[in-house]
Amino acid sequence: MEAESWLLQFEVARRLAQDIAEKLHEKQRGESDSSGAAKLTVSIRLSLQSLNRELAHLSDSLIQTSAFKSITQREAERRQNLLDELRTRSRQMEGTLEGNPGQMEFGRAGLFGGPGSGRVGTESTWGSEEPEEMRGLSFSQIRQQQQQIIHEQDEGLDALSAIIARQKHMGENIGDEIDTQNEIIDDLTHLVDKTNSKIHQETRLVGTVDRKAGTCGMLVVIVLLLIAIVVVAAWPK
Repeated sequence: MEAESWLLQFEVARRLAQDIAEKLHEKQRGESDSSGAAKLTVSIRLSLQSLNRELAHLSDSLIQTSAFKSITQREAERRQNLLDELRTRSRQMEGTLEGNPGQMEFGRAGLFGGPGSGRVGTESTWGSEEPEEMRGLSFSQIRQQQQQIIHEQDEGLDALSAIIARQKHMGENIGDEIDTQNEIIDDLTHLVDKTNSKIHQETRLVGTVDRKAGTCGMLVVIVLLLIAIVVVAAWPK
C-alpha cells in the first residue's frame, strides 16, 4: 500500500468506527424493540469485526511502508498514534457492546473526538468537547452536516483542479509561443550572418578594384610623361 493509500484506507476505517458509534448510541437509547435491538447488535458486532480487520491491515501496511522508508520517521510515528487511538476506540466500543463495566461510558462525544484528540485515562478517551454548533443535533443531522462539508470541500478541490488545468494549458501555450519565437530568432540570425558575409565579400571586391584603379592611373600618367618627353626631343630646334 502506498503512503497516500494508507491515509485513504485509514479514513475508511475511521468512518466505519463513527458509523459503529452511531449504532451503539442508538442501541443505548433503547428506541428499538427486542427484534430490532438484536439485529442492531449483530450489525454492530459484524462492523467491529470489519474494523478490526481494517486496523490489522493498516498496521501491516504501516510496517512495510516504514521499512521501505516511503515516509519519514516522524510521519510513521504520527500514523502509529492514529492507529493506536482508533484501536482504543474499537476496544471501548466492544466493551460498551458487551456491557463491560470496566469500560468507560460511551456517548455522543465519540463522534467528535477523532484520532489525535483523545486523552486516555481522563474523563473520556473519546476526545474533545462537542462543538457548540452541533449541540442538540441528531446523528442524521450531524452526518448531513459532515456530508455537506465534504461536498463543499470536493467542489473546492474540483475548482482548484480546473484552475491548475487552465494554468497548465496556458503554460503549454506560452512554451509553444517561445519555441516559435526562438525559431524566428534563429532564422533572423542565419539571415544576418549571410548578409554580413556578403557585405565582407563586396568590401573586399571594392578594395581590389580601388587598388587596381589606382595602379592604372599611375601607369597612364607615366605613359603620358614618356610621350611628352619623346615629343619634346623630336621637336625641331
